[in-house]
Amino acid sequence: MLKNKNIFFKKKILIYGLGKSGLSTYQCLKKKSELYLFDDKKKLINNTDIEKKLIKYKDIRSKEFDYIIISPGININKCILSKFLKKNLKKINTDLDIFYSIYNVNKNITITGTNGKSTTAKILYDVLKEQKFDARLVGNIGNPILLEKKITKKTIFVIEASSYQLEYSKLFKANFAAILNISPDHLERHETLKNYIKAKFRLVTNQTKEGFTFLNTKNFYIKKEIKNIKVFSKIIRINKDIDLDFLKRINNSYFMTEGNKENLSFVIEIAKKLGIKKNNLFKILKKFKGLKYRQQIIHRSKNLTIINDSKATSYSSSISILKSLSNVYWIVGGLAKQGDKFVLSKKECKTFRAYIFGKNKNFFIKQLKDIMNYQHFTNLNLLIKKVLLDIKKEKDDKNKIILFSPSAASFDNFKNFEERGEYFNNLVKKFVNV
Repeated sequence: MLKNKNIFFKKKILIYGLGKSGLSTYQCLKKKSELYLFDDKKKLINNTDIEKKLIKYKDIRSKEFDYIIISPGININKCILSKFLKKNLKKINTDLDIFYSIYNVNKNITITGTNGKSTTAKILYDVLKEQKFDARLVGNIGNPILLEKKITKKTIFVIEASSYQLEYSKLFKANFAAILNISPDHLERHETLKNYIKAKFRLVTNQTKEGFTFLNTKNFYIKKEIKNIKVFSKIIRINKDIDLDFLKRINNSYFMTEGNKENLSFVIEIAKKLGIKKNNLFKILKKFKGLKYRQQIIHRSKNLTIINDSKATSYSSSISILKSLSNVYWIVGGLAKQGDKFVLSKKECKTFRAYIFGKNKNFFIKQLKDIMNYQHFTNLNLLIKKVLLDIKKEKDDKNKIILFSPSAASFDNFKNFEERGEYFNNLVKKFVNV
């Protein structure tokens, strides 16, 4: 373990939330501090040591904690310990803070934004590995940040950070911070767009003058916020317009959508600052196929392409790919995001048809009915059959695209977007070419 400030060592600490983040915090600190564990839900934990550390709700107020480490999933306005947390806001930290207190000599590249975080982080990780860096992919993607082993001074971390993680992080500082984009999202948690933007920008406002900040300042919300805050780091403004010769050289159709071009533009600029060799960069970009359920092509035949974009949980996520497509049979639906709006015009959607599913179908019908033709269904099984039937009836030779890009959270029918994406893949296997 590297030299550290030890501010979380030999302290009395409450760990709130026993998901991946909370349990990784426990593993990191269990031999170094006096720990107490709590979760809103009673969990079946088959670990005697952890069970011994559990504290009852009624006993929490009688304890004086030095720090409270909350998991990203904890909403302090709607959790069991809400009043307690609000009284102790200064004591709240996150696993990012513990990480930084231990590994502050290591470089980290931290990516946030509404869309594209995982893809951008994975590309950068692949590029660093290609150049023989000891790189680690952590945070929302990859391993929980505190479970990494065999760290040396040369280890570099690529971190995907959500607004939930950043909101209560106080110590964490990024060497290279990137905000890819911002659009209204997670308002059910942050309550206002202002709060959501503020959480994202903690990544920037916490930096020092030695840091670098990469921003898409053409994004309306980023452009507006950057004028109202004090930034100590060096700002690098990202231009989403990528040279055509560059795109021809990598020859990868994955990077032809608006969203993936945006991701690519950040990768290019960050790679420059890291001193990445161009040949290594091109090598990775040429063969990058994307992550599962993120604009993933799962079927391609002469006149039909099927794309699984289950990760799209808001309109802005889907719009980034819709803008680059035509003849689209768009499958949309799920648990709609608060305040979400579809901003494409009828003219822009003239070759689109919407196939709506899920309990929130009226939300989508209301916004899409005057923009494109639509049908709605009780479940995805019936929907897929109808889409394929409609395509079969078409007599032209145009390439048709089935785009599964729900623009909504999955929790009305699925545990997460991964389960939703896998379910869709299985339906395609069942019905396509039958």
